[in-house]
Amino acid sequence: MTAMRFFMLSALCLPLAFAMAAPSAAFAQAADKASLDKTSGAFTTQAQRLDKLFGDLKREADPDAATGIANQIRREWQDSGSATINLLIQWADKAMTDDKNAAALDFLDEAIRLRPDYVEGWNRRATLHFKMGNYRKSMSDINQVLKIEPRHFGALAGMAAILSQTGRDELAMKAWERFLDIYPTERQAQKEMGDLAEKLTGQRT
Repeated sequence: MTAMRFFMLSALCLPLAFAMAAPSAAFAQAADKASLDKTSGAFTTQAQRLDKLFGDLKREADPDAATGIANQIRREWQDSGSATINLLIQWADKAMTDDKNAAALDFLDEAIRLRPDYVEGWNRRATLHFKMGNYRKSMSDINQVLKIEPRHFGALAGMAAILSQTGRDELAMKAWERFLDIYPTERQAQKEMGDLAEKLTGQRT
């Protein structure tokens, strides 16, 4: 499996990848439901909204509807609550898209310095380090992401990618198991786990 394929997986959390996808009917329904929840006042804090969304994600059997829920979770993670931090993240995303990695790293370092509890600052930097081939630094940032938000499926995908790239397939399997416990219907994660299971079975025979 190529490094680029792994990078695409570890970047599941990046909103740019999903902004280009046309929303399905299931996605629209899920978004409408979230809007109703917010306007009703039933889930007034981000933590409450995330708890509900993760519960919905785990129970949802339809992959398309689950994709809509997962994208809502990503949008919750994206919003830091600070215009300054949000702007730094936007600049970092643009710099990464333009392959200006040094500039992106500067923006992300500043976002993390200003808001060390903001999960997406760490996650974006983990993704950037992975892109640059700095697996040790990427894994360090991933571990920080998971301390703040243990349900961060994007970070778990990145962890599995690094573990596979470095020959630690059994640990990668455990990372995918954690991912699928949170987001059971994600097709690419299912495939990656199945491929690893076949590889490990072949090694034992």
